[in-house]
Amino acid sequence: MSVEIITKEDLQHFRRQLLEDLQQLLSKRQPAQTQKQVLKSAEVRKLLKISPATLQSLRINGTLPFSKIGGTIYYRQEDIEKLMEGNKSNNQTAGL
Repeated sequence: MSVEIITKEDLQHFRRQLLEDLQQLLSKRQPAQTQKQVLKSAEVRKLLKISPATLQSLRINGTLPFSKIGGTIYYRQEDIEKLMEGNKSNNQTAGL
């Protein structure tokens, strides 16, 4: 059975390497985390380039789910993406 001796310098090197690896992993994940999960009405209108009346219509007819807390209306980013995905035009049928 062989025995390996670990020095303080070895442990310090391991610690530095571990911290560098963690920093790299966290820096790669930051862009995904910066995207907001919940948006307010003004942000949704700007993103979709629609008027307040159009946004209200989307709420009323149930096209875009929302939550109201106090006097502020919130929309989930996921629901907005679904709305945009469902309204993509199919360019392949245009030539028929």
